[in-house]
Amino acid sequence: MVCKLDHLSIIAPTLEEGVKHVRESLDIDIPFGRKHVDMGTHNHLLSLGESAYLEVIAVDPQATAPSLPRWFGLDDSSTVRKAWDQGRRLRGWVASTRDIDRLLIKHGSLLGEKRRLFGGISEFFFSVPYDGSLPMEGAAPSLIDRLGREPSIPPHAQLGCTLASVRLAHPQFEVLQNLIADLSVVNAPRLAFAESFRMALVVDTPSGEKSLR
Repeated sequence: MVCKLDHLSIIAPTLEEGVKHVRESLDIDIPFGRKHVDMGTHNHLLSLGESAYLEVIAVDPQATAPSLPRWFGLDDSSTVRKAWDQGRRLRGWVASTRDIDRLLIKHGSLLGEKRRLFGGISEFFFSVPYDGSLPMEGAAPSLIDRLGREPSIPPHAQLGCTLASVRLAHPQFEVLQNLIADLSVVNAPRLAFAESFRMALVVDTPSGEKSLR
């Protein structure tokens, strides 16, 4: 079973900062999505057409801290802030699969362990490294198994945007290339070599083509 690009994540120190960054980059006010009670986080969501969606995710300051580490490295607030201040804000991506167990048997040392979570209206499985960190700083995908369901994107998150392209650069280019090929990710980011990890996307918006990092 192949994987496919599911969504891309802006990992923000606060939701307010993440929403402001999207507004300044895309001229879009990305609307509130949902709270993740199991992870103590919350997000805003933007549909990018049929291929994927964008989320801004941050720690929910009103939530009870989870018993296990949060996903996307969000417990490490100093690293989140440092990356944000350096302009590295789009730092995570998620690939969907219906075969998460088999893939984690082979790649679990990198991608993490399977957790069963509740997404507001349905349950799903998600891969999270034991310490909650981002796999390969976020260059490698997290895996999500929605148990046969499609992503539940609310109508208010559909604002006429479509994903044009995703670019990802990383110093371990060949390792990443082999991993994505082995996962058979459809619509995976276009890869390139760079001395540090960077990710960017191009979005067709109602006001024209714009980029986001």
